[in-house]
Amino acid sequence: MKYRGLILIFLLVVGVSLLLFLPNERTYKEIAAVGKPAPDFELKDTNGNVWKLSDLKGKVVFVNFWATWCPTCKAEMPYKESLYEKMQGKPFQMLGILFRDDPRNLIPYFQRQKVSAPTLVDDVNEVARAYGITGAPETFIIDKDGIVRGKFIGSREWDSPQSIALIEKWL
Repeated sequence: MKYRGLILIFLLVVGVSLLLFLPNERTYKEIAAVGKPAPDFELKDTNGNVWKLSDLKGKVVFVNFWATWCPTCKAEMPYKESLYEKMQGKPFQMLGILFRDDPRNLIPYFQRQKVSAPTLVDDVNEVARAYGITGAPETFIIDKDGIVRGKFIGSREWDSPQSIALIEKWL
C-alpha cells in the first residue's frame, strides 16, 4: 500500500515527461485519396527552385515518389521521360519527389539516367507521409483544380496510349 503512492507519482512524472520531450510529430487528418484535394506541399528541387503544389493550379500535375536505390523506379524512368517529352506545351507538370533516399545520390544517378522533370527533395519525408506513401514508386495524378484523380502503386508504362489518355482526360 505504501508503494502505491510512489508508483502513481512515478507514472505521472514519466507521462508528463513523455508529453514534454517527445518530438512534435505532425499528424495528418487526411491522407491523399482519389477524389479529395491533394495535400499542398512546398519543396525545393535539385537546382534550389521552390515548388508549391498550390501554385500549379490550372495544370495537371503528375507527382511521382521514387528513389535512386529502387530498381523498379529505374525501370520506370524511361517511360516517365518519354511522357514528359510528349506532354511539353500542354498544361501539365511532372514532379518527382525523392523518397527515403539521400539527395547526394542524385548527382551520380543523373549522370547514368536521363531525368528531365524536376526532382524535389523531401528530407524528412513529410510529404510522403501526407500522401500515405508505403513504397516506391507511387504516382498521383492531380487535376487542374488540385483534386487527386489517380493513385498508382508500382511501375507503369507512362508513355503508353492508355496512360496518356488517362492524363489527357484531365487537361
